Amino acid sequence: MSLDLEASVAVTRFGLGAKPGEIARARGDPRGFLLAQIRAQGVDQPQAEEPSSGERLAEFRAYQQQKRLAQRQGDPKVDPVKMAAKHLRDEAGADFLARARLAVATDSGFAERWALFWANHFTVSAVKADTALLVGPFEQEVIRPHAFGRFEDMLVASSSHPAMLLYLDQAQSVGPNSPLAQRAARNGRSVGLNENLAREILELHTVGLEANYSQTDVTEFARAMTGWSIGRPDHPEEPQGFMFRPFAHEPGSRTIMGRRYAEDAAAQARAVMTDLAASPHTARHLAGKIARHFVSDQAPPALIDRLAQTYMSSHGRLDAVAKSLIEAPQAWSPSPAKFKTPYEFLVSGWRAADMAPTDVGPIAQAMSAMGQKPFSAPSPKGWPDEAAAWCAPDAVIKRMAWAEAFSARSIGQRNPDQLAQDALGARLGRVAALTIARAETRPEGLSILLMSPEFQRR
Repeated sequence: MSLDLEASVAVTRFGLGAKPGEIARARGDPRGFLLAQIRAQGVDQPQAEEPSSGERLAEFRAYQQQKRLAQRQGDPKVDPVKMAAKHLRDEAGADFLARARLAVATDSGFAERWALFWANHFTVSAVKADTALLVGPFEQEVIRPHAFGRFEDMLVASSSHPAMLLYLDQAQSVGPNSPLAQRAARNGRSVGLNENLAREILELHTVGLEANYSQTDVTEFARAMTGWSIGRPDHPEEPQGFMFRPFAHEPGSRTIMGRRYAEDAAAQARAVMTDLAASPHTARHLAGKIARHFVSDQAPPALIDRLAQTYMSSHGRLDAVAKSLIEAPQAWSPSPAKFKTPYEFLVSGWRAADMAPTDVGPIAQAMSAMGQKPFSAPSPKGWPDEAAAWCAPDAVIKRMAWAEAFSARSIGQRNPDQLAQDALGARLGRVAALTIARAETRPEGLSILLMSPEFQRR
């Protein structure tokens, strides 16, 4: 493969699409161009002064109290409550806009894609009002700082973050034999165990279904996690974030996937996570997801083997896994196999045109039309990564409509032939190049570029 083609693959497959001049910058050393983006301190943040998850929780709780007061007064539509609700929606929208603007502007496209992969792996969805406010802080506090660190650290950080604890209902999980459950029973109240987070950690975040764990393992892990919760809004002395509640914790030792864990309060679940992170099943599960995301829906087995071995030999170092991916010959096939998600399509379109979004409204409208509503994955599995989920005829028509409208307002007096060369480099095929060159107008030429097979795939 020529150096020109390697540079094009480096920017368009490993990254988020080429900005003008980016492929030329990668041409000298395509692999080095990517390796330089792996930094111990993590991945760039969308905005320097993002409110913390604790501040967002306090805002949401204040809004809830205001709403309850208005309802007691018989006026649930009072203007201050409506204004507060709009403010919260605007904050969540600003989080997504900041993330999109970073993706469009960054010179570290691989690092940003790597962070987005892990954000989808540890999905927190805005399907609940409180988690909608916390998705942005979750990515900033959990994903980006740990993206090139130890997987175990990211696992623990995600599992103890208020966003995940609320999204998967862990904050309200109570051990059946805990002091809190016994007190509730005496008072005629019912509290109980919630297995959601324990199940998703096993199935999605770590070992995967191929580890053949049992329902008993899920239940025992859920019991170990009881007490992992957050501060209560009516107790200002408690933290606006994670806290361990001993009274809610299920006492006793646990046996999970053949290993016994002694009673150790909050550290019991932490010990389980340490073992899960070190498991060869986790190595294999993560390696398969990474290979499928970056290379092909039918990932090369040799690449999965390589990444899993790197994970195990490095004790779960994600920077080592990222380097192994970049250095793997299987990742550099000249034939693009991955179909872009709607978000990837929009971001790469903005990058190709050297433009940036200024309002979250059009982004949300376009992405929702294409089936990927911002911050709103349909389940804890996150957004699908396979072409079949995104290339249905109706979805492609929606992409075409967006491409035509975007091209009309962004092309100006620029030459679409040059934009095509900048966007795809040596990946630009002869047929696409000729079709763009023969377009009747500049907007039509850019629209043809955006809808070309070379641009739709990476």
